[in-house]
Amino acid sequence: MAPSALDLLVLTLNCAKELINVGIFAKHLQTALLKEGGGSTLPDVVVFSLQEVAPLGYSFVGGYFLNPYLARFEDAVNLAALNILDDQRAADVVSVTQTQPVDRPKKPYSIVKSGNVGYTAIVLLARNPDQIKDVQEAEIGFGAADMGNKGAVGLRMLFEADNGQETQVTFVATHLAAMEWNLARRNANWASIVRGLTFGNPEDVVAKARRPSSSSAEDNGETRSLLHDENHHARLQKELHAISIFRPSSHLFVAGDLNYRISTTSPPVGASFPSLDPDSEHHYMHFWHLDQLTREKAAGRTLHGLSEVKVTFPPTYKYVVKAKGKDDEAPNWSFAPHRYPSWTDRVLYLDTPSSADHKVDVKGYDALPVIASSDHRAVYLRASVPLLSPGDMEGSLSAESDDPRVKLPLEIDPEAWERRAAARRKEVMVGWGMMIGTTWEGVLALGTLLAVGVGWYWYTTSNARP
Repeated sequence: MAPSALDLLVLTLNCAKELINVGIFAKHLQTALLKEGGGSTLPDVVVFSLQEVAPLGYSFVGGYFLNPYLARFEDAVNLAALNILDDQRAADVVSVTQTQPVDRPKKPYSIVKSGNVGYTAIVLLARNPDQIKDVQEAEIGFGAADMGNKGAVGLRMLFEADNGQETQVTFVATHLAAMEWNLARRNANWASIVRGLTFGNPEDVVAKARRPSSSSAEDNGETRSLLHDENHHARLQKELHAISIFRPSSHLFVAGDLNYRISTTSPPVGASFPSLDPDSEHHYMHFWHLDQLTREKAAGRTLHGLSEVKVTFPPTYKYVVKAKGKDDEAPNWSFAPHRYPSWTDRVLYLDTPSSADHKVDVKGYDALPVIASSDHRAVYLRASVPLLSPGDMEGSLSAESDDPRVKLPLEIDPEAWERRAAARRKEVMVGWGMMIGTTWEGVLALGTLLAVGVGWYWYTTSNARP
């Protein structure tokens, strides 16, 4: 008997630092919520991976300044869900067999957790937030000075179904290095994620492992001492593995603007571009064999162990919208002449161990239509994720397997958290510096600081007078 499953939707979009049009995005999103195989049932969990989510100053400061950009995605998914429920309810009215009308909640989805590293954000929404337990966060920047103009942010959760079955899922939202020629940097960015995106401070794990145990203090035998060292190293590696993105007990989904292209150079004048015409000799699928991500993944240089279902949608970047208007539901567009159209936006997953009876069942993997506010298309994956408990997931792994949940492809960096904390302090300073004098929020903050400073100076000098 097949276990119950988590109905999951993961969507990635490079927002181009613009607010989305909620109504238009909601209409496009309905396609993903009702994708083939998903039927009329709304997903249990929706995760948005967002890149260039807001202007850099807002993104670096975060919090209050970023919330309006994230809130629009919550509004869009709820509007899309309500439209679907309204259609279902209308169908129920005319159905002679349906006796129980579909309930219409005021807000089908709620944000359980959101986070960001600079430009890159992640938003986790659920129909029933009580089903989401033990949410953990992780982050890493690999932009200038390790800041988050490029980076990754992760969430890990335990999903508990109504029948008590549960499974652990890890989500990674990321934005890798841009430009055609930057292939090696993209691979290096992924390596940084594997080594440094940890759900716990690796220095704490290492420090705990260094504490001598009472048995080792009493051990005077060379053989027993060597055995202890081997056991100690194995235990340390296991604990570091558990805080990595490749935790043995967890599912894993990675989504983002991965920026892998179909060429290492920009297109010359007159270059052949992908066409949407299926009868054309330049139909976009004829360019698929040039996809860098497919090649680099097969060579073991990036996205280790992750799977991707067959891509059938057009290149997702770079679009130029003609006569741009944010209220255009179907804007006119063309591919930008200075970039080869490429499949930069992707959603991949780590399937269940080879010995597990149940696999991740992908119901849909597609791109949404072009929107006026971005030069990327959104890409989504709809999947049924088996509710394998953390213990069952880990127990299904074979020691001889090349699964990254068995052996990490790269060692964990014990100093990653310390560098991230230092980079975060830089981000706040840079963010406020960009905002002051260029945004009304920055001007207001500066005016408040000046008023407080003048008031404090007046207070201290007046009290100091004899």
